[in-house]
Amino acid sequence: MSWATPETVRQAVESRWVSGALLRGHATGEVFTPIRVSLKGPNASEVADRLAEIEDWIARLKGGSRDGGRYELLWKEVGGRRFQRERLPSHAVVTSYAQAWALLGKLDEVRRFDALLAAADDVPAARDWALAHPQPALKLFADWSTVLAAYAWLDGHRGSGRYLREVSAPGVDTKFAEQHRGVLGALLGVRGSPGGFLDDLGLSRKPELVRLRPAPEMGLPTVSELAVRAEELAGLDLAPRSALIIENEITYLSVPVPEGGLVLWGKGFDVDKVGRLPWLAGVDVTYWGDVDTHGFVILNRLREWLPEVRSVLMDRETLLAHRARWVQEQHPTDAPLNRLDTPERQLYRDLVEDRLGVRVRLEQELIDWPWVVRRLP
Repeated sequence: MSWATPETVRQAVESRWVSGALLRGHATGEVFTPIRVSLKGPNASEVADRLAEIEDWIARLKGGSRDGGRYELLWKEVGGRRFQRERLPSHAVVTSYAQAWALLGKLDEVRRFDALLAAADDVPAARDWALAHPQPALKLFADWSTVLAAYAWLDGHRGSGRYLREVSAPGVDTKFAEQHRGVLGALLGVRGSPGGFLDDLGLSRKPELVRLRPAPEMGLPTVSELAVRAEELAGLDLAPRSALIIENEITYLSVPVPEGGLVLWGKGFDVDKVGRLPWLAGVDVTYWGDVDTHGFVILNRLREWLPEVRSVLMDRETLLAHRARWVQEQHPTDAPLNRLDTPERQLYRDLVEDRLGVRVRLEQELIDWPWVVRRLP
């Protein structure tokens, strides 16, 4: 039987609870707009033949109403000259917030939301956010006081250059702030991404380190490798004869250091940290990355900083010589790249358009080592 049930009424009202409209209206004192739900029931031809079923159906709807505590019923007459006339429910109407809470069984949640807003009376940003996002706010009820404490500390330390580890608000630690970064970002009016959150608040990020292997002639400490904060490395007065930037870590550790120069770990899309080093401008710089679409994207990106950088081992000859070692690129790109030279651009288009095979990729760590050594600058 497809006649309406008390669940039909509940589902119609549930959608307004889920959207937050009911809670928002209640909290802001908005006059309740009655929710009228059409009740599908028996037609005129069924009245005489299914009277017992109809009586049960009406009893269920009346029972679901709980004497008007959950909804009220509107009635109509069905039947006429040919069929017995019967007075049947046509609509259920929820006429108040109290009925809605009773129907949905949400009174406890409503009380929690009221308490949540009361706690934020002196924090307009938090109150406004909760009103705009009632359901997410309810999920934060247990942590709400801690969220407000975190908000107060972060708002009061904008531009301080401090680390999240230094948060001293009650109950707040680094993990809590990071777990609730999206909400805190919305309250504070800053980005919710890890870096954007810290940058917009003027707090300190974990230092970005650049790893490099200098030749002895560079005059740096006599160690085989250094890891230096990017901004501090940029401030050093270095003058290498040449530089080799490598994408893969183990390959970076393996290649010989050029005389009077250095090898830098580009670390994929972190290559910007290396490209921004001012003392690399005018230096003979070579880049070696994977032969795949993203490898060329990184090369193109590096040339935003160092237009004269040359690529090595990212050519058609190397790719074709290692056909047996090809793998498939999982998520290739076809981004427009305007800083590739003609051979690079042609190979990039071949990879994008699968002219050599499906999603062809040659990882730099799979290239034959003697082949590498003969071609490195």
